Amino acid sequence: MEDMIDEKLATPRSYEVRTYGCQMNVHDSERLSGSLEAAGYIRATEGQADVVVINTCAVRENADNKLYGNLGMLASVKKEHDGMQIAVGGCLAQKDKNVILEKAPWVDVVFGTHNMGSLPALLERARHNEEAQLEILESLDVFPSTLPARRESTHSAWVSISVGCNNTCTFCIVPALRGKEKDRRPGDILAEVQAIVDDGAIEVTLLGQNVNSYGVEFGDRQAFSKLLRVVGAIKGLERVRFTSPHPAAFTDDVIDAMAETPNVMPQLHMPLQSGSDRVLKAMRRSYRSTKFLGILDRVRAQMPQAAITTDIIVGFPGETEEDFQETLRVVEESRFASAYTFQYSIRPGTPAATMDDQIPKEIVQERYERLASLQDRISREENDKQIGRTVQVMVTATEGRKQAETARLSGRAEDSRLVHFDIPEGSAVPRPGDVVTLTITEAAAFHLVADTPAGGALDIRRTTAGDAWDRAQAESCGVPTSSATSDAGPRVSLGLPTIRVSTTPIYDPTDSLR
Repeated sequence: MEDMIDEKLATPRSYEVRTYGCQMNVHDSERLSGSLEAAGYIRATEGQADVVVINTCAVRENADNKLYGNLGMLASVKKEHDGMQIAVGGCLAQKDKNVILEKAPWVDVVFGTHNMGSLPALLERARHNEEAQLEILESLDVFPSTLPARRESTHSAWVSISVGCNNTCTFCIVPALRGKEKDRRPGDILAEVQAIVDDGAIEVTLLGQNVNSYGVEFGDRQAFSKLLRVVGAIKGLERVRFTSPHPAAFTDDVIDAMAETPNVMPQLHMPLQSGSDRVLKAMRRSYRSTKFLGILDRVRAQMPQAAITTDIIVGFPGETEEDFQETLRVVEESRFASAYTFQYSIRPGTPAATMDDQIPKEIVQERYERLASLQDRISREENDKQIGRTVQVMVTATEGRKQAETARLSGRAEDSRLVHFDIPEGSAVPRPGDVVTLTITEAAAFHLVADTPAGGALDIRRTTAGDAWDRAQAESCGVPTSSATSDAGPRVSLGLPTIRVSTTPIYDPTDSLR
């Protein structure tokens, strides 16, 4: 019998992760990839993957239609690919549970937001039993950050400090799918950040559904500001960011920590959602426009160069023209560097879905266009102020869609603005993760340009992140590092990727739908 072992079982199976939704989902997908590689799977680089994992979102409009459309296409692929498996996880899986298997019985595994680490075992159980596996836990099984990860960047990393949410915003289904807030132990957070820095990265972004509420579970209202200061003291960590805070819980000690910790970047994403106090009350957002503007004033008093971004929902049920005018007023006063603006749409299971006075689509669209026009003007005006400034830009591997056309590279300034820059003839070329000192020469609404005068050369500071990029390229182009060729088993860390393949975003982040 031992001589009849299926050869397919002895060959590492390939996988692909497709990601819907927010930064938390992107981070979760890195954990799913890490768990699969720890179990012996390898990332698919060509051809059809043996396992396709779809990490879903339930926040975006028509999330279910888009999921089942993708599953429909995969059904025909699976018929031609012997042994292929399809797994669906994340927020929509948590919400719909067995509905997915009823609508798409060719799916092999359905798992929720609370048991991502179960994926490899569920896949193997589905193969062995030759039947679909459904596992949806109602509470967190293992904190996601205890799982192995396969980072998508050599220079930057997400670090989750909490999961879940204790707020009850009427438009949001996240608390029902992610559960109550659960805070991670500070020591575990610091250990992960240190490991990431040891791996070569120089930037981390702290993640939480309400990141500045960190500490509520163990009763320390200043835990987040303390965490910022301690993370900021880690040697070799050059850039610390966080997302997303909640205005109601945003306190002055956090502003002090941002201003006084050199590697905490002068950038803040502060969701407004609406400028109308009446609408904010209907949304159950426990702050009002005066408090929101006061936070921005205090941030800018200590960090004049801070770039502040936001989220805004247009067309919430009952929103009048007067309410919308209040949003335009607050946006004008706030001077956001950029804003993610969304058209409200019904989310079944949320209180707002059954509210009276749902706004007609054509009115929502018209208001959305007016708000977008206003914010585009403000973004351009704020970017024009950057011309002549000297900025420190960390080079990225994926920013900028027209690099080949313009012969420019791209990166992020300390305030997170996107900067495109040229490579002067004869100049050295920076690696992703290296830092370039540049002077801004042009501005547009959504990016800056920093071209070097003729005869000049780039001022490049080589970093450990650039060294990590070099190692990644050498590994992906040279000696194989997968479990198929290593006696030591699969290589999974906090993150140096061996092959530069990102998770596949399914939703268009510019489609205005939330």
